[in-house]
Order: sequence, then C-alpha cells, then structure tokens
Amino acid sequence: MITLFGQSYPWNAPEVLILAGAALALLVFLALILRAASRASASAAPLLREVAWLSHKVQSMGESQERLAGGLTHVSEAQAASQTSMLHLMETRLADVQRQMTEALHGTSTRTARSLGELQQRLETIDKAQANIEKLSGNVLSLQDILSNKQTRGAFGEIQLHDIVQKALPRDAYTMQATLSNGRRADCLIHLPNPPGPIVIDAKFPLEPYEALRRADSPRAQAEAAAQLKTAVRAHLRAIAERYILEGETADGALMFLPSEAVYAELHANFPETVREGFALKVWIVSPTTCMATLNTMRAVLKDARMREQAGAIRKELSLLYADVERLSDRVGNLDRHFAQAAKDIEDIRISSDKATKRARRLDNFDFEELTPEDPAKVLGPGVAE
Repeated sequence: MITLFGQSYPWNAPEVLILAGAALALLVFLALILRAASRASASAAPLLREVAWLSHKVQSMGESQERLAGGLTHVSEAQAASQTSMLHLMETRLADVQRQMTEALHGTSTRTARSLGELQQRLETIDKAQANIEKLSGNVLSLQDILSNKQTRGAFGEIQLHDIVQKALPRDAYTMQATLSNGRRADCLIHLPNPPGPIVIDAKFPLEPYEALRRADSPRAQAEAAAQLKTAVRAHLRAIAERYILEGETADGALMFLPSEAVYAELHANFPETVREGFALKVWIVSPTTCMATLNTMRAVLKDARMREQAGAIRKELSLLYADVERLSDRVGNLDRHFAQAAKDIEDIRISSDKATKRARRLDNFDFEELTPEDPAKVLGPGVAE
C-alpha cells in the first residue's frame, strides 16, 4: 500500500503506475537533452545552463522520488505489521467468540434436552389423563345407559345399598333380598332385636321426574315436572308402607333408600310436605350418607342387645375367674411359707458351716489351748449327744 496526498493506493493501482511511467519518461527526456547538449555545447552555452538547471531539477526530483519510495516502503512495512497484529487480534477474538458460542450452544442444547424430557413427561401425563378421561367418559355413558332403564336403575340402587350395608353391619345382622310372609321380597332386612324388630330398607330411584325437573325451562314445565316427582315419591312411600310394614313380623317403620344425594336434597329442599307424608306413613327417606349414619346407630343397638344376651355367660365367667384368683392367692401364700422355711434352713446351715470352718482353721494351726469345751448338744447338734 502507498499513501499519496492523504490517500492509500495498492502497488498495482493505476494512479501509481501512471506516476511511475511519467517519472520514467521524464528521465528519458532528460537523457536525450543531455546528449544533444553535449553535441552543441560549444554553440549553445545558454542552452547548457538551461540544461544544467533542468538536470539539477531532475536530480532533485529523483531524490524526492527516493525519499518517497523510502516512505512508501516504511508505510508498507508498518501497514504489514499492523495487518499481522490485526489478523492475530481477529483470530484471538474469533477463537473467543467460537468458544463462547460453543459453550452457549452446549448449555442451550442441555437445557433444550432437559426441557424436551420434561415436556415428554408432561405429554405422557397428559396422555394418561386423556386416557382416564376417555375411560371416565365411557363409564359415564355406561352409567347413563344403566340409569335410563328402570330395571337396571333398580339394580344399581340395590347394589349401592348392599355395599353400604356390608360396610356398616356384620354379615349375620342383615339379609339381602329377604322374602316376607306376605310373599314380598325386600331389598334388605336388618335383624334388629325387639323392640323395634326387623326393619326393611327398600331402594327407589325416581330419576326420570327429577331429570325432567332439572331440564324444565319454563314455569309450566317446572310445575309439571315437580308434580311428577311428588307423585312418584308418594307412590313409593305408600308401596313400602303397605308391603314391608307387617305387624308382629317387622318393625313399625321402614326405610326408603335413595341412591342419589341430589334427589334427596331436592326432596328436603322443595318438597317438605312429601317428606312429612313419609313420616306419617312411618317410612323414612335416607340417602347414601344418612343411610350410613342410620346403619351405624343400628350397629350400636345390635351390639348392646348381644351384650345383654351374653350377660349371664359373662357373670359365670367372672365367677370362675374369681375362684381361680382365690386359688392362685392360696398357692402363692403356700409358696411364700415354703420360701421362709427354706431361708431358715439355709441360715442354720450357714452357721454350722462357719463353726466347722473355724475349728478346722484352729486344728490346722495347732491351737489346742484355744479350744474350749462346749456343750455336746451344741457341737454335735440336737439328739446326737445323747
């Protein structure tokens, strides 16, 4: 690179080539003039002076050109060194940038892989939830199909009642599908003691009038659906009172089991007169929750009755237990007396052993003077001296 008049040009730039050609042409021209001047020096003295002046100028221009060439060389070397330093700096910077980009890409790939793993787990969870939802939807549809038929709806209520009774009472306290003396078959018969006696639980599910009441979109439709629900419930209450309350065989009341908390709440909220009519007929309406509470109360009654039945056996067992305790006390006293006698015998044996040991020690030391006569009864023991 060559800098001219504040501008930088490469060595093969047109401006540099033109300048070099002009300088070369000027040298050739000066050489021709000097040759002509040498031939005509005698006749052209003024011309020689002119030529000398021109030669001086040309020499000055040559020196300037040499200085210019030196400056251009220095500039070129400085620029080369600057380019080398710049290239080294650029390489260092590029290496740093590449390293940082590599680390950033590695961290990004790690985070991306982790995020993808978490996303995969969440997708699997969502898939499982979706499968459960689909299964639940199928179960709901199946339940709707079951509840749409009166027979299957009745079976559903009986199954739910059986599950509640099975959890609340012992197995011998109830009978499912019990047949009464009038030929009627009760869903469940609880064997309570007299009074009150066995009580019947019958499952009813007036779902169709309740659904009609829920779907009613006008006051007239709502009134018609409410009348249908009231009529259905009254019919169930009267049927239970006529079929399952038998004097001398069952209790003077019965339970109507509704397998829906919503229907139970609707009756108690908006049809209190129907509930009171059931009270008058001695038929009490229960839901799954209240049925469980009622059965737990019955369980307490059954437990109390069985304890009363076993009271005689309990008293007999207590009497036998008291006799066993008395015998045990006597035997413990006898054992204590034996222990006392054994302790006294052991003490006597210890005294005799101490005396025998003392005499053996004296005999071993030949201390006959220290031996004192003693009562033969004391030495030999009772009965031996005689």
